[in-house]
Amino acid sequence: MKESLKVIEKSIQSNKQIHHVVVNAGKIVMMQEDLQLRQSVNESDLINADGQAVVWASKVLGKPLKERVAGIDLMRNLVQLAHKRNYKIFFFGAREEVVKKVVDIYSGEYSPNLIAGYRNGYFKKEEELLIAQEIAKSEANMLFVAISSPTKENFLFENKTILEKVNFVMGVGGSFDVVAGKVKRAPLWMQKAGLEWFYRFLQEPKRMWKRYLIGNLKFLLLVFKERFYF
Repeated sequence: MKESLKVIEKSIQSNKQIHHVVVNAGKIVMMQEDLQLRQSVNESDLINADGQAVVWASKVLGKPLKERVAGIDLMRNLVQLAHKRNYKIFFFGAREEVVKKVVDIYSGEYSPNLIAGYRNGYFKKEEELLIAQEIAKSEANMLFVAISSPTKENFLFENKTILEKVNFVMGVGGSFDVVAGKVKRAPLWMQKAGLEWFYRFLQEPKRMWKRYLIGNLKFLLLVFKERFYF
């Protein structure tokens, strides 16, 4: 986390762009078939492991990562940094009432000056260009995109040139829902034990069972194949 924050702050100070992405077991499984998603992830400037399963797999495969860097934790740290350094943030994604609440919460906790703009995450494909242009015109230093994969990764990758003046762009998945209080985050002990996914599954089993149970099994198979080279 400290290394990531240091790299990001240096990039903003140098007026350069960092395209950030997090990976978990589900996204890595998705990348096996979605070639555009794979390209958008592999060509990112900074990649963090947002899933404990990825950290465990890195150790099994002999290339250990230091720690899990959860997207929501990184986002919260960056909001604090933005307030400290007078950076502006554009919040893009989730439902209108959710993203509006996130903006209200951070405006109240820090300052309205933190907000470069915001927009909900419901749009048609033909609207993407106008949305990217709106974000670019906001003069935001940071962009957080709370949209599910692979839509957010592909949006950021396809519009990278338009968004080149935004120093830091990051997909944050369902983080807005957590900040807004719509979804509860797992207790700290479950986060440390790598069971945050299970806590999320218990909240919405009908929607999450396939993503987590089947996805995790596919990920284990990928790790097994990589470990034994077949």
